[in-house]
Amino acid sequence: PDVPKTRSGKIMRRILRSIVKGEEITQDTSTLEDASVVAVIEGIVKS
Repeated sequence: PDVPKTRSGKIMRRILRSIVKGEEITQDTSTLEDASVVAVIEGIVKS
């Protein structure tokens, strides 16, 4: 899968970190280019 990126193309490492740690994502996700990527990565990490 793709990684969560901002509209300007920067990788949002803090969101990846939260997913891997199993934490709830409380950061601002309004700048995500494609928010559906987060759910895909969460599913992969949980499996």
